[in-house]
Amino acid sequence: MHWSVKITMKFNVPIFETKFLHFVRQNQNIVNKVSLRINRGDYTAIIGPNGGGKTTLIRLLLGLEKPTSGDILLFGLPLKKFNSWDKIGFVPQRVTQIDLNFPATVIEVVKMGRIAKRGFFKKESPEDLQAIEDAMKKMNVTYLKDKLIGDLSGGQRQRVMIARALASKPEVIILDEPNTGVDAVSQQRFYSLLKELNEKEKLTILFITHDIGVIANDIDSILCINQGLLSCNSPHEAMSCSSMSKLYGIDAHIMHHHH
Repeated sequence: MHWSVKITMKFNVPIFETKFLHFVRQNQNIVNKVSLRINRGDYTAIIGPNGGGKTTLIRLLLGLEKPTSGDILLFGLPLKKFNSWDKIGFVPQRVTQIDLNFPATVIEVVKMGRIAKRGFFKKESPEDLQAIEDAMKKMNVTYLKDKLIGDLSGGQRQRVMIARALASKPEVIILDEPNTGVDAVSQQRFYSLLKELNEKEKLTILFITHDIGVIANDIDSILCINQGLLSCNSPHEAMSCSSMSKLYGIDAHIMHHHH
């Protein structure tokens, strides 16, 4: 007798998926019926006006805010059942504007990125130490390891905070306006670094930015957020005057800057 066994596997499960996600604060719609998918390997930018719900959307995906209604799936699991937070690296807003008196060295800050992996009270293992070293090498901050974080430039702090996020060896990294307070040269280096992480490390990247013109040729897709998801386009489609006018509610004119 011949037996055949059918095995069903989950392929192409999105890293993030939302279905009609809705968030209300003080009777105001902040995020309104947003349905989206972020797949493995994506390099996606989120753009939109201030107060349009970009940061709130990120906080919902990270479980830092509770949705009013709708569903959030992380790696195919409902948010309530998801607990593999070491798979997600997060670089919050204004990382460059850290308290200059903050008494932590670079290596101490990067070590914080392993807490989600090992817990607060476990001793660092050889694997932890190797991951910390690898993250600092990738961000080229090893030579700064004993310096106080408050003594660094904005661009250096930025790289340190990304190293902290990479220390858990995540599958996806989320960045909320990471270039705030960083000079133009550091911004260019930063975007080159993100592209390298996406291509060479196969890291899925989702980030909020206002610098979309600078990286339109690098990113895969754009989420245009103004309470609702207005579009999920190719970068060049999203940068049309009509798309920008709809997103920001103004008569937009696109200016091209040559670098």
